[in-house]
Amino acid sequence: MEEIEVFLAVIEAGSQTAAARQLGRSLQSVNRALAALEQSVGVELVRRTTRQSVATEAGLAFYRRVKPAFAEITEARLEAANRRVEPSGLLRIAAPVLFGSTHVVPAIAEFMARFPQIEVDVNMSDRPVDVVGDGFDLAVRIRELPDSSLKTRRLGELRTVVYGAPDYFARHGRPHHPNDLSDHQSILRRTGRGEVDIWRFQVDGRATTVQVNGRFHTDNMTAAHAAARHGLGVGYGPFWQIRDLVDQGALEIVLESFEAPRTPVRAVFPPSAIPPAKTHLFVDLLAERLKHERL
Repeated sequence: MEEIEVFLAVIEAGSQTAAARQLGRSLQSVNRALAALEQSVGVELVRRTTRQSVATEAGLAFYRRVKPAFAEITEARLEAANRRVEPSGLLRIAAPVLFGSTHVVPAIAEFMARFPQIEVDVNMSDRPVDVVGDGFDLAVRIRELPDSSLKTRRLGELRTVVYGAPDYFARHGRPHHPNDLSDHQSILRRTGRGEVDIWRFQVDGRATTVQVNGRFHTDNMTAAHAAARHGLGVGYGPFWQIRDLVDQGALEIVLESFEAPRTPVRAVFPPSAIPPAKTHLFVDLLAERLKHERL
């Protein structure tokens, strides 16, 4: 590791003298480390002159391979050392309103009980937050994420289901295919922009959407669950939100074999090199808890 660190510094600084200055080492120790690496590899990696040091063709290929590997190893060592530190200070978390209240806050309670030096500030919002600009240590997001510089960790995945009350199905029958929904009253939920949710399914291995109709409209998931429970039609949404009602027999799930691919739940971090111990340890705890949940 020491020899590779010297080699990388020489290539990037352009000379052994500059590399020695950058590493805070003597020129002689840089020369020795570079020579030892070349002897170990069995090929000249750097062509030296009195003024500069230039990578040979073999050295350039070697540099391209070891640079990312060295960065990964360095980060892993720092992360391991970081985890030995007792977490303390303020942990700022952003999470969706319902999911945060149901799943993130219980994890926070356990985390704070385990680590008394931790304080937590939670921002509950269904709108995306600027993790870096707003100063969050992490955000919990339930959706596919566009490519970005943010680091992410997958915490779990959520089912999206069609559901209804037993008495509704007794009166109107159960749909056996997504196309059957055209014969049913559907509970429609408007998004924040006033649009009605799209109902997505997977039919014969292909993603598809279905046009649904209904007399009941709402902008609130709790109201949608209540409407379904009272037999106003079939609803569509995350399974975890109606899990207790299903367990109680108040709602039943239909069209299970046509469910759309599950939605990922991710922890999103700022693009700093090493998240602090408090962040890593909390995400570990949250991921472990979610692993045992029926989502």
